Amino acid sequence: MSNDVRQNYAQTARAQDAAGIDEGLRAYMLKVYNYMAMGLAITGIAAMAIAILAVANDPSAAVAQMSNGTLLNSFGAAIYGSPLQFVIMFAPLGAVFFLAFRISKMSVAAAQMTFWVFAAIMGLSLSSIFLVYTAESITRVFFITAAAFGGLSLYGYTTKRDISGWGSFLIMGLIGIIIAAIVNIFLASSALQFAISVIGVLVFAGLTAYDTQRIKTMYYEGDSTDTMGRKAIMGALSLYLNFINMFLLLLQLFGNRE
Repeated sequence: MSNDVRQNYAQTARAQDAAGIDEGLRAYMLKVYNYMAMGLAITGIAAMAIAILAVANDPSAAVAQMSNGTLLNSFGAAIYGSPLQFVIMFAPLGAVFFLAFRISKMSVAAAQMTFWVFAAIMGLSLSSIFLVYTAESITRVFFITAAAFGGLSLYGYTTKRDISGWGSFLIMGLIGIIIAAIVNIFLASSALQFAISVIGVLVFAGLTAYDTQRIKTMYYEGDSTDTMGRKAIMGALSLYLNFINMFLLLLQLFGNRE
């Protein structure tokens, strides 16, 4: 075999390998996005259903009233006006930690089910937004978030620039936001809340691009099928959390209250 033939053969093989990797990467990223989209759908449906069940349609059945005048039945009073609300508030955080620490020991099917359960719990935790904000503003902010998220994730997927260095800066920003939010519970400052929302949107915007590139990079590690399946779920969880937090922060900035 001549040198030219060998070179052509090697180039063809490399091109075929690259095409195979690209096809596999697209399938892997599509799986991640599908998991994320399904999680968002479950959260939205659960949140709307809980909000509907919590409202007293008949004033005679109302047992409590929110500050905006929304009448609550006994179920609504239990989840929004009793100590149970704190359990509901922190339940998603517990589910995230459980999934993060246990996923390596789970089957892919069990990890999927845990993610769906987490998404439903998150819907329960977020259901009050349907009683606080108008449906029109929730819909508008959701599509704004979806457009922004799509553009940022596309940037993270397509950019040739290594943005892994953003990680430490973004994590420090996230910790700062959490601390500021805790402090503002006691200060109740509208100016500080506005600053938290603006900075928070920027942090989660950066995390969306950063996590997308990180998920893409993880694909090239060449793990087993089961490991890749679990990685896809954890990648979907990361993007899901970025989307939810960006949506909530934008809703605080642009949402119209009932």
